[in-house]
Amino acid sequence: MGTGDVIDRLRSAVIAGDIQVTGALTEKALQGGAAPGELLTETLIPAMDEVGASYEAGELFVPEMLVAAEAMKRALVVLRPCLAEAGISSAGRVIIGTVEGDLHDIGKDLVAMMLEGAGFEVVNLGTEVPADRFVDAVREQKAGVLAMSALLTTTMIRMPEVLDALRHAGLRDDVKVIVGGAPLSAAYADEIGADGYAADAPRAVRLVRRLLDAK
Repeated sequence: MGTGDVIDRLRSAVIAGDIQVTGALTEKALQGGAAPGELLTETLIPAMDEVGASYEAGELFVPEMLVAAEAMKRALVVLRPCLAEAGISSAGRVIIGTVEGDLHDIGKDLVAMMLEGAGFEVVNLGTEVPADRFVDAVREQKAGVLAMSALLTTTMIRMPEVLDALRHAGLRDDVKVIVGGAPLSAAYADEIGADGYAADAPRAVRLVRRLLDAK
């Protein structure tokens, strides 16, 4: 089997969420001479973009998108050391977390996985993240984007507190802030002074790309 065939199989495996074979196919492609950067930008990222497009078209659902993201992560485990060795940096760094008082993480974790699949370095702070921890992460990680999630109307009010904390720390101009979650909307994002709102993981990837390109 030629390298081209292996790459085609790898793309199909990611789209199908075939977690068992993506790592082995990534290794085989690299052993066959595939360039790490090209494998990421021309095979893996387009595969995840196709998954996102299929989700938005109603052809895939959240469970299928989750397994595709897991398959992509398996490929990245193999690929990342080669990218580092080749001096290829990520597309940008994103901090993500669910706000204080909120334990929901499925949607947030899906966004994190899709962002990783799009070539971003993701720092996942988990759930129930207080404002000062978001601020510390922005300061320490020097991320380009901070993504906050909330699934409850009682916790979404924590988001403006985080934005106020960033302003108080003198960091608001250094980072783009996006929000998401079931009770939120673009109007709410505008109201609290966030830089954007995404209704789902594929839209979050596009929003992060747009904001970082603008920076």
